[in-house]
Amino acid sequence: MAIDLDKVLDKAWADKPLSDVLAAPVAALKGVTEKDGELLREAFGVKTVADFGQLKYVRWAQALVALHHTVKV
Repeated sequence: MAIDLDKVLDKAWADKPLSDVLAAPVAALKGVTEKDGELLREAFGVKTVADFGQLKYVRWAQALVALHHTVKV
């Protein structure tokens, strides 16, 4: 899967190694503010991009979207 890192990461993170990006605060994602990151930490314990990607609620929502695209409801 190809992904344009310039579209999903803040400029400061677009040229960093993937391991650094995954360990970065969620505010490294384009459109996510530091305040958003604080709220995610308070609500779900999310501290890093990796934590956010592994959050069970995110995975559940992605599965529901995928199911919607494969099954006519």
